[in-house]
Amino acid sequence: MINIIVSDEIETVCPGFVGAAVEATAQNSGHSDALWQEIGALSADYRSRLTTESLKQMPAIEATRRVYRACGKDPSRYRPSGEALVRRVLQGKELYMIDTLVDLVNLASMAYGYSIGGFDADKFCGDTLTLGIGREGEPYEGIGRGLLNIAGLPVYRDAKGGVGTPTSDNERTKMTLETTHVLFLVNGYDGDSKQVEACASYLQDLLRRYAGSDGGTITTYR
Repeated sequence: MINIIVSDEIETVCPGFVGAAVEATAQNSGHSDALWQEIGALSADYRSRLTTESLKQMPAIEATRRVYRACGKDPSRYRPSGEALVRRVLQGKELYMIDTLVDLVNLASMAYGYSIGGFDADKFCGDTLTLGIGREGEPYEGIGRGLLNIAGLPVYRDAKGGVGTPTSDNERTKMTLETTHVLFLVNGYDGDSKQVEACASYLQDLLRRYAGSDGGTITTYR
């Protein structure tokens, strides 16, 4: 089991933070038609009732943007992934099809507005992740983004360095088609433990239906 520690610097900028970790075994695949039908239905629903401005009022997204500003980061330049996914849909663009594990994390993130880290847990260095704030000059390779300036971004670190921020996870610990041991981290900067736990339960349901998993375990942390 992976241990999660929330640092004092996160507690200072977001004293109500609550997170949920879903750790499970799973079988990845390149694509799931049924999963993408769900993604399409949610995308159509959002297009019918949200705009790129009103989505910022979703509690989970608004809270994450507020914490970015408290940490000194511009959330409109470094968009949290929960916001970026919904925003892309509202702009009439299609989401990228990556693989089933990544796609189901994206669906849960869109559904609840939380930025969710999705990791191959066997790639961590050590058994502990600490949530802190990025430092100037800290090396970090975002997935598909190259070197990312994470100064002022909330960041999970293992014994080797940063592995995940709400804007982008790290190439080093990303999920691939060979991934069988996953860790999903739901970041509740809004402090709404019920919604965070509901999102984690939804991730378990998606794992059961689309990734040959028993759903694993949920651990909350703050």
